[in-house]
Amino acid sequence: MTATAISISPNAAPDVQGAPMHTISILVRNKPGVLVRVALVFARRGYNIDSLVVSPDMTDGGFSRITITCSGDPDTLEQIIRQTTKLIDVVHAIDHTGQAAIETEIALLKIRCPLDRRSEILQIAEQFAAKVVDYGTESLIVRTYGASDKIDAFTTLMRQFEIVELVRSGKILMARGLATT
Repeated sequence: MTATAISISPNAAPDVQGAPMHTISILVRNKPGVLVRVALVFARRGYNIDSLVVSPDMTDGGFSRITITCSGDPDTLEQIIRQTTKLIDVVHAIDHTGQAAIETEIALLKIRCPLDRRSEILQIAEQFAAKVVDYGTESLIVRTYGASDKIDAFTTLMRQFEIVELVRSGKILMARGLATT
């Protein structure tokens, strides 16, 4: 893995318990065991990781970016960020609270779809710029991407039909302009 950057969304949406949702981006060296060490820092502080995305940084070979979404006490998160930056193979951890960032995620929904309701599903999908990526005789697989609240809204509307399977990628984030992520 590669260096880690930790970022917290300036307009963090609260989770169900009312704690703000944080998005943390971490740049680490692409080595075995780095992800486990980062996850343990969160676990030791009682933070549950809601989503986790890891991908290689193709611009700087030998590094990976970890993007973590979690919610909890901001003071504890600050301690987690400091502890994460001290880990071996972590290049940097950056808190992006109050900074502009682009955040997105992707979701695939497999929906049971009888022929008589197909047009209704397709109309809703069109309003969300979702794309049907598989047509079956009794089902559709729809792909949508964007902000987490957009995916939440789309999923909520699709619940009136039968969602057979749902897979979400987890949030990815990049700081706007020349700011470091």
